[in-house]
Amino acid sequence: MRLSTKGRYAVTAMMDLAIHEPGGPVTLADISNGQSISLSYLEQLFARLRKENLVEGVRGPGGGYRLARPASDITIAAIISAVDEKVDSTCSGSAGDCGGDRACLTHELWCGLSKRIYTFLDSITLESFLSRPAVQSVIERQAMDCKRSETDVILG
Repeated sequence: MRLSTKGRYAVTAMMDLAIHEPGGPVTLADISNGQSISLSYLEQLFARLRKENLVEGVRGPGGGYRLARPASDITIAAIISAVDEKVDSTCSGSAGDCGGDRACLTHELWCGLSKRIYTFLDSITLESFLSRPAVQSVIERQAMDCKRSETDVILG
């Protein structure tokens, strides 16, 4: 099973938002620059995330987006579902129409896998994922890369 770009980018953008939450609202341009995701693509994703009450917009100077709920209340599965992604390993969707309106020989196997993947992603919150040491290392590296870029602009 492979998660599409839409789901991966939505999770990445939400992680970025959660990381920078203490500093106030984050602009989509900042997320775009920091995570190398197209600004227009982020606008589409955030419209869906806002509709599902995962993010909220803040208007005016210093505006942008922030999490609509605590990071401890937002699961990875909720983010993926919000952008209309399905965690489905079957060839037919869960309907069981694998061909000739019948389930194929392995349909039950792939349905079981899809349920386990969803359960796994639903057990991980933004907060719990952010606290992982490997994720913390990436956050620190990205912060250093950002500082280097700012220094290059000033010195350049």
